[in-house]
Amino acid sequence: ALERWLVLGGADLDVRAGEVWGELGLPKRLLDQPTATLSGGEAARSSLAAVLLSRFDVLLLDEPTNDLDFAALERLERFVAGREGAVVLVSHDRAFLERTITAVVELDDHARTASRFEGGWAAYLDGQAVARRHAEEDYAAYRDKRGELTGRIQRQKEWTVLGVKKAKTKAKDGDKFIRHHRKATSEKQAAKISQSEKALTRLAADAVEKPWEAWELRLELAEASRSGRVVARLEGAVVERGRFTLGPVDVEVEWADRVAVLGPNGAGKTTFLAALLGRAELAAGTSYVGPGVVVGEIDQARSRLHDDVALAAAFQGETGLDASEVRTLLAKFGLGADHVTRSARQLSPGERTRAVLAVLQARGANCLVLDEPTNHLDLVAITQLEQAVEAFSGTVLLVTHDRRLLERVRITRTLRVDAGRVSEQGIQS
Repeated sequence: ALERWLVLGGADLDVRAGEVWGELGLPKRLLDQPTATLSGGEAARSSLAAVLLSRFDVLLLDEPTNDLDFAALERLERFVAGREGAVVLVSHDRAFLERTITAVVELDDHARTASRFEGGWAAYLDGQAVARRHAEEDYAAYRDKRGELTGRIQRQKEWTVLGVKKAKTKAKDGDKFIRHHRKATSEKQAAKISQSEKALTRLAADAVEKPWEAWELRLELAEASRSGRVVARLEGAVVERGRFTLGPVDVEVEWADRVAVLGPNGAGKTTFLAALLGRAELAAGTSYVGPGVVVGEIDQARSRLHDDVALAAAFQGETGLDASEVRTLLAKFGLGADHVTRSARQLSPGERTRAVLAVLQARGANCLVLDEPTNHLDLVAITQLEQAVEAFSGTVLLVTHDRRLLERVRITRTLRVDAGRVSEQGIQS
């Protein structure tokens, strides 16, 4: 037991914990707090600290980048890339995967198989595309050959029937050579049919299955009529929450602004959004939300449908759709009969996120508020979200640490929140 304790780093844990805790910018007071009292950013960095302090032979990480800021992501990447032991991770963070992995194991939900691709993330994408192309080419060749043989057999049978009809309509001829020729011709045609049918049977024995088309999300964000020029404004706004103070903040968001709100964990990004949308009580200053602003939101906690009532009922209350429309729309987001009768609390974070996306598709909005929207989504859904946000013509407020999302979605302004202060282009407010 002592040897195991030493191997796991128990002897110097306190020293290493202090160093890692300080490196991640976590105050020492948090060490004595229950984890349930930590903010989302504090909880994320505390989990990262546990990973960095671990000394296991095999490290299993399930979506480790969720809720981490850019600095924490970089620290995690250095740790994983420099680790000598084995790491098995589940992640949909494309930038993180590009920087850390040496192989990909892809799970095929349809065939219930696993395929390994060597060489990292880029090699996986290339290998996946090549494998898909080969599968489609093989199936096309099989389909064409099967069609050729089937058509040949059909024609040969038609020729045989036609030959019999002609023989019956012609005058009878007692010449034995003519009778022999007709018999030989008939036997030859029957042999050809038999050969073709045997070839078709051999082909069927090695049939190539059509490449499976997996379910894919198709996301289209409904848009409400445009709002006025000013969507939201803060003037000298201050929000006080315990020891944390945001502000004073002076910010104005106009129609069709596409704003990225960036900053480290615990800096006050979510509090800033709440103040900007008039949801947070101000200790000083004023807030204004323009008339006609219709907000469509994915909040970080996915709390919109986080309720004890059945998903179908909660969704119907949010959208006003009838029961059949609710089930049809949720099915398009991969939420079937076994999901709609469960409460939203019983859904996984990914299922709740898809349900919230379905709400956005059902309800019109002219101002999207997206707080870490790619958390808990798979790669296909992330791609669909990127395309839908890019096509959205209204106002966008985006909080994210997904580096690829920021590259693929058009941004017109960037607000940085740090230690309760909000700045834009170097001008602090």
